[in-house]
Amino acid sequence: MSTLSTRAAGRAGKAAPHPPEGAPPRSRAQEIEGFRGIAALSTVVFHVWQMYMQYGPDGPNPPVDNTALGSLISLEVVDLFLVMSAYLLTLSYARAAIDGGATRPARSFMYRRIIRILPLYYLMVLVVWVSRNPVLPGNWLDLVEHLTFTHLFDRQRIFYTIGPTWSLSLEIIFYFVLVALGPVAIRLCRRFARRSTRVAICVGGCVLLYVLPLVWISVARYAFHVGHLDYPVYFGPQARFGGFAVGMLLAVAAVALKDRGMVPTALAVPLRLACAAALYVLSWVSVPENFAFTFFHPLSSVVWMVLLYCTLRSRKKGVWHRALQARWLTFVGLISYSLYILHEPVMLELDRYGLLPGGPYGYALGTVLVLGLAVPASVVTYWLIEYPAGLLGRLQDRSGSKREFYPELAS
Repeated sequence: MSTLSTRAAGRAGKAAPHPPEGAPPRSRAQEIEGFRGIAALSTVVFHVWQMYMQYGPDGPNPPVDNTALGSLISLEVVDLFLVMSAYLLTLSYARAAIDGGATRPARSFMYRRIIRILPLYYLMVLVVWVSRNPVLPGNWLDLVEHLTFTHLFDRQRIFYTIGPTWSLSLEIIFYFVLVALGPVAIRLCRRFARRSTRVAICVGGCVLLYVLPLVWISVARYAFHVGHLDYPVYFGPQARFGGFAVGMLLAVAAVALKDRGMVPTALAVPLRLACAAALYVLSWVSVPENFAFTFFHPLSSVVWMVLLYCTLRSRKKGVWHRALQARWLTFVGLISYSLYILHEPVMLELDRYGLLPGGPYGYALGTVLVLGLAVPASVVTYWLIEYPAGLLGRLQDRSGSKREFYPELAS
């Protein structure tokens, strides 16, 4: 769910715009924005579905008694966000490790991620927390954990305040891992003259980062019999880092292959259909504690990676690419971070005042109502908070130093 901030380089005393570091070509960036739009809308639809879920002695009862529809709506897409984020942010490190060159200093990288994530996040956490804790000290531990992104490790409060933000804790952890391991991988690769060796090292590192969560999940589930409701065990980085790992692998593949490895149309279409079918089947057969449920996220991450690969590296663009590049969808992708943060508070406020529709069509009408309010609110927060905060990136040059806007005066 992250985007790379824009950077500028000085030329003859004037700033000239450049694409984001490691960014794919414009058309591919539009397709990624389209994927973000799909993921954001799917997340809203799924959370409204959960809101309308009724829980009784026989277990949960969905708002619509249709297994096929329920499997489609319950197809969690957080893994797609993680894969895309890792792909975009790893590209520059992969290029530096495989083909040489430089990357941003860690402080510059973290600064740009901070201005991307924190302003809206902190504002909404404070607003929502204050509205639910009108009398001090309130649930102060919940506030502290959310402000420090440690609620991910609290079984009781992981979904408090703003439920979907547990995944932002994963994002923050990934940033630190990337700026720690990225330079190490670059220095290691530079010891080897053969490009194939450098590629193998990068691939091996990604595979290792993918395998470690699999081992953790296997041990937790089958050796210690930890149930799926122990959220920190299965939602923490030790279990969910596989999504980032395959995104990193996708970045390594893109750099290693360059213009090779393009997927012909005759193969791309069946591959995309197979990926969609695989994701749907995974959702259909997932039942708490069974194999598909236990390993749903590592498996779905791989499928999302394949879908992204055969979309971004397709030789010819067709209906699928045009759909992803549709203006309305890429616009939703543009505001997807705001929509991801805002939709649950909007939904819960509607429920608090009894404004969510009931009856046989309650879920459908409720989804339209939540989207109808959350999308405009997200547009406002994007332009008032996200976009201005992103402009702060121009205060630094590529080296992470303070940008000199008037070099002729300094001289």
